[in-house]
Amino acid sequence: MKNTQHLDIHGQPYHRGLLLTLTLFATFAAALMQTSLGTALPRLMTVFDINLSTAQQATTWFLLANAIMVPVSASLIKRFSVRSLSMVAYGCLMVGIAISAFTPAQNSMWFMFVIGRVVAALAVGIMFPLLQIIIINIYGKNERSMAMGLMGLVVGMAPALGPTLTGWILNKNHVILGFTLTNSWRSIFYLPLIVIAIAFVLCPFIIKDVVKREKVTFDWWSLVLSSIGFGLFLMGFTNVSANGWGDLSSVVAPIVGGVILITILVYRQLHLETPFLDVRVFKSRRFTLTTITMVLATMAMMGVEMMLPTYLQNVHRLTALNSGLALLPGALLMGLFSPIAGKLYDVAGIKRLTIAGFSILAVGTLPFAYIDMSTSTMMITVMYAIRMVGIALVLMPLTTEAMAALPLAKTTDGTAVNNTARQIASSVGTAVLTSITQNVINNHEPSHTLKLADPLKYADKYLQASMDGFQVAFIVGLGFAVAGIILAFWLTKKSTVKKGA
Repeated sequence: MKNTQHLDIHGQPYHRGLLLTLTLFATFAAALMQTSLGTALPRLMTVFDINLSTAQQATTWFLLANAIMVPVSASLIKRFSVRSLSMVAYGCLMVGIAISAFTPAQNSMWFMFVIGRVVAALAVGIMFPLLQIIIINIYGKNERSMAMGLMGLVVGMAPALGPTLTGWILNKNHVILGFTLTNSWRSIFYLPLIVIAIAFVLCPFIIKDVVKREKVTFDWWSLVLSSIGFGLFLMGFTNVSANGWGDLSSVVAPIVGGVILITILVYRQLHLETPFLDVRVFKSRRFTLTTITMVLATMAMMGVEMMLPTYLQNVHRLTALNSGLALLPGALLMGLFSPIAGKLYDVAGIKRLTIAGFSILAVGTLPFAYIDMSTSTMMITVMYAIRMVGIALVLMPLTTEAMAALPLAKTTDGTAVNNTARQIASSVGTAVLTSITQNVINNHEPSHTLKLADPLKYADKYLQASMDGFQVAFIVGLGFAVAGIILAFWLTKKSTVKKGA
């Protein structure tokens, strides 16, 4: 990519490389907020005097608010300028992080901490699609794959680094450039807060209006249907791990209700002259197929990624920090291979690259189906790293291919649909694997009488039941990879990238 000047929609020159760098910089802070709290929950439970269920609200409400905002992003990007929307999103993220970081550590103030998370999630729901649509508009098809690879570095690596970074901060005090970073729970917010504050200050000078605005009518009924529908659907899947699939009020009813409202939303979009979210993008077979394949990659990544820290801590008895460090090489390799994947996409085409990526993913996942209590942590680290290389080779190239299937005028809607699919896949993949693990454990756990008669034997059998649960879940994760390989054979043999496009 050449860092040369280009003209925005007003005919004013801008520096394309600086614009991309700043948006990636800001999105990195946003991505850190997705997973950084997982390792900190025990500390939050202590300082706020709350139980685990209450503490998990910080993650649950973040995911729900994020999922609600992603479909709305298409309409916002059409109506408002890139610079204005970026300023609002960066400011919103900064305010949300600050609210959580400086909430008084009192039980009665926990609601304020959660509000901060919701405000931050609304910003994240705008920033991810906005970054993608900026890349699509400032880079031609022959250059876009490399830029999307850099996006994959941020979107994929930052969430993977979040738990490790949090564990490192909470482990002890650290001195960075003469500044002491204490092991307080508040310190986990300082880095992303500083990053987004810098981005906010630089935004008026570097971010330019590079996406043409459209005069669209805002359909409030669609907003209501989208917000409540996706919110209920994901809330149901979020509750699966705690309450099981049979819970009518917290799992079945929200999922069914969400599906009904989403169906009504889709029907409404097909009959609106100017849709709130144009689902007609699915008329493109190429877009639909690549999006479904991307969903499988996301489910394979997020499902296993959420399971492994629990396995390492419960079976290997690692600390939160050490379990994060065990997975760190995989996160770094994903960051390394994401830009490389962009170049390979140009050379090999999406079909061969996807087959190779999912095959590597399958090879890295297969040994997890046979792990036991004696499997070394080093082996887990190596296998996880192989999996992340496979993910890196397919995730952003599939997104690039999906956007290339659409005319430029439809990429805003395509981006919103693509990101919504990825958000749903993350929640569903995690819920499926977590619930499978818990169900197997429940079916294989020893009787309570054994716990009273022989506590040591009970503990040994319960640990074995946990191992059985993890193995089955990892087999399902392997199934996602195999399904991805099969679908890849239906992809276009060569990407339709043309020089000068």
